Amino acid sequence: MDHYLDTILTWDKLAKAYQEKFMNMELYNESYNLFLSHLPKENAEIFEIACGPGNITKYLKSKQPDLKITSSDVSPSMVQLAKQNNPEVEFITMDCRDLNKQTNTYDGLMCGFVLPYLAKEDAKLLIQNANRILKEKGILYLSAIEGNYENSKFETSSDGHYKMHMHYYSEEFLTQLLKENNFELIKTLYVNYEVPGKENSTHLILLSRKK
Repeated sequence: MDHYLDTILTWDKLAKAYQEKFMNMELYNESYNLFLSHLPKENAEIFEIACGPGNITKYLKSKQPDLKITSSDVSPSMVQLAKQNNPEVEFITMDCRDLNKQTNTYDGLMCGFVLPYLAKEDAKLLIQNANRILKEKGILYLSAIEGNYENSKFETSSDGHYKMHMHYYSEEFLTQLLKENNFELIKTLYVNYEVPGKENSTHLILLSRKK
């Protein structure tokens, strides 16, 4: 079975559990505020990839209500929850690998933790397509789990019922990838993520601007 299909099916089954855990998490709010600070002050148009239950969408709208956001996720269950949590926002079911099919252009592209679920070639394609759909000086938000790509692997839930393939990326690789695709790095943030019973991980957040 395609390892992406494993991941998609897992997210579809875990949508409500994910919502309960992450809907009101404040750990990344500083990075969302930074993203907002670089957008146009009025009526900025945003496209979001891997929106999950709409937690980031909800936060962005609470801070800047006039944002025009189109949010997407590959999981129909996630999209259903996101619509319930943000009834005024447009949501679509879309695989981020199909970003090239989007015909509109945007002031900002929000990609909160999609990279951990993308293999390197698809990560490269995502950044290429991000450049295409962003307006001049458009803002790109990327987050990833820091680590050696060669250590990417399937991870199974504690009960053994669910699995998904996790990918790790170095700051150096992502910074170079942005540079190759005509993005100027604005800032990199490092967030310590604690998981009970497991080793802490570092979450990388890279904010960049299309040249």
